[in-house]
Amino acid sequence: MPELDVQRVYMWCAARVPEHLHDEVRVEVEVAPRHLTIVEARPPWQEDSGLEWTRDPVARLRYTKASGLWEIYWRDRHLRFHRYDLAEPSPVVADLLAEIERDPTAIFWG
Repeated sequence: MPELDVQRVYMWCAARVPEHLHDEVRVEVEVAPRHLTIVEARPPWQEDSGLEWTRDPVARLRYTKASGLWEIYWRDRHLRFHRYDLAEPSPVVADLLAEIERDPTAIFWG
């Protein structure tokens, strides 16, 4: 994956939540060899549930090196990802981040 695109996704996620709310919610990136998963992280909601934050996948951005294109995937209730067909694959990851932000069907942010 292009390192500059990965950094753009990191910056986009960091800007999603105001800093003064970072103890309540964060938007983060999990990096894998061929995709990035955008997750919403929240602190433990019960005292006996440990120190681990819950991580809820919001969207996945998959990169295909041969074509140089990014695609968006949405997650269903069974934690499986499916191609999001309202946005065409794009060489510009910012275009797809804008679509996730816009979320016209409420499939990403609810």
